Amino acid sequence: MPLHFPHIATALDDYLARHPEEGETVADFEVFLASHRAVFERGHAVGHFTGSAWLTSADGERVLLTHHAKLRRWLQLGGHADGDSELARVALREAEEESGLGDLTVEREIFDIDRHRIPARVGEPEHWHYDVRYVVRATGSEEFAINAESLALAWQPVREIVRNPQADDSLRRMAGKWLARSP
Repeated sequence: MPLHFPHIATALDDYLARHPEEGETVADFEVFLASHRAVFERGHAVGHFTGSAWLTSADGERVLLTHHAKLRRWLQLGGHADGDSELARVALREAEEESGLGDLTVEREIFDIDRHRIPARVGEPEHWHYDVRYVVRATGSEEFAINAESLALAWQPVREIVRNPQADDSLRRMAGKWLARSP
């Protein structure tokens, strides 16, 4: 299969070097990446890439989460690539749109990846999200604004997410990765 997006393949290779225990998941992402030119398009019915933000406070102690309006769960901010294969840019855009925050910065290396099934809804069949997550930092005001995609937004202490057995598994995994980073 032809490789349509070598910059993402390189970023996934770098991620695998830092997280060899996630080899099977990285392999799934690489196969999907090479499967079709439309993998960054929402209309690609089998699934598509999305970009998410692990949006931390300036001190790194808290992360901004959304109570997702459609999925009815607390999750990180993020959304569809809509044709943009620069997923760090997608994560930053989604963080800005969904939080109303300005003065955000994004780290360019992949922080986490997660493949998850999105349930069918009216006009939208069940499909996969190949979610690529990036660290985004709030460097200015932390006063957020809720938009229609969220039922609520909240700054949550990262240490509490790790210890919360009711938190989404991928949130707990990201919180653990965040805490394991050297200061």
